[in-house]
Amino acid sequence: MQAIDALLQRYSARSLAEPAPDDGALGLIFESATRAPDHGRLRPWRFIVIRSEARQRFGDLLADQLRRTRDSVTDESLERERRKAFRAPLIIVVAAIISPGGKIPEIEQVLSAGAAAQTMLLATQALGFNAVWKTGASAYDDVVKGALGLESKDSIVGFLYMGSDVDGPGSLPRPDWKEFVRHWD
Repeated sequence: MQAIDALLQRYSARSLAEPAPDDGALGLIFESATRAPDHGRLRPWRFIVIRSEARQRFGDLLADQLRRTRDSVTDESLERERRKAFRAPLIIVVAAIISPGGKIPEIEQVLSAGAAAQTMLLATQALGFNAVWKTGASAYDDVVKGALGLESKDSIVGFLYMGSDVDGPGSLPRPDWKEFVRHWD
């Protein structure tokens, strides 16, 4: 697949199943991610792999976050939150390990991790799989961060759900790029 094809054809999968990228494919995906722009060579990216039985623990963590942060939660809502961990056979948590107070602004460190996440989506597609990038309140929760081995100063930029696309691209129309371009004369 040519790089321009991957860029122009990328879409977020609606439904993902086995097989997920194996260790060899994951190595290529992670190596691609480390090519993201990185002002100051801080290498702020961290990638936490969640698969197999660990998805149950991750689902419990998501449900716990909902229970802790909402006044009234139904058992149905908790189960729906728990099932998010089973959207795909593989989940990669992409985080920025923030180095505060240095010459590189924190936002640039987060953007670098975001660029790494986007690169991972493209690499996943180029290898014949697909992925979807999700966040939600859990991504910003200090207890969730701590359970994943992160500190409260760090940023989870996304949960990348990976696997084999079940449905193919949807019919969602793509925007015309001309709507987003202005020339400053």
